[in-house]
Amino acid sequence: MNSQKHSLVDTKMTQTVMTKSLSAIFKEHEQVVRESFSEAQCVSLEKIAQAMTETFRHGKKLLLCGNGGSAADSQHIAAEFIVRFKRERRSLPAIALTTDTSVLTATGNDYDYESVFKRQVEGLGVEGDTLIAISTSGNSPNIIAAVLAAKKIGMRTIGFTGATGGKLVQHTDLHFKAASTKTPHIQEMHITALHAVSEVVEDELFS
Repeated sequence: MNSQKHSLVDTKMTQTVMTKSLSAIFKEHEQVVRESFSEAQCVSLEKIAQAMTETFRHGKKLLLCGNGGSAADSQHIAAEFIVRFKRERRSLPAIALTTDTSVLTATGNDYDYESVFKRQVEGLGVEGDTLIAISTSGNSPNIIAAVLAAKKIGMRTIGFTGATGGKLVQHTDLHFKAASTKTPHIQEMHITALHAVSEVVEDELFS
């Protein structure tokens, strides 16, 4: 009987600790949201949305790249444009450079990992296209290499980073910096920002 009581007490204490921990996580998230989507930050996102809209209006395409969770974001947003976000409309050209395992592994094997996105930009990108480059640190060598390759072609470049911006913001035409240095919160802000931009672009083109 005593062991059951101790078990119940331990369970309640664990739940209390977990609740406090979750509450702290969400409060921190809310603070990052407020800072990431300030008026100034929303102006930056508006410019990004305008650039993406112009890309589609001129019959050009989006290329997207990122590593890890940012690779998943690249694929996610490419799908929003190829399939749809909210509206029934024609497909919009967007390619995630993170999905072709043959290209990725061949480039990594024959050249180096730094070239896995750069090589695709060189082969798929044309003047007037836009590259969305996502890096929580802003310092991923393969992302920076892709941006530099895109600029040589005459592509527009847009960076999504954390608060520091890293080296990436020095090379992109436009950028959004999530107001955090913690990777999970940066990723949360990136997908929120990219979803918002996707909706604005869709509305601009099809409303």
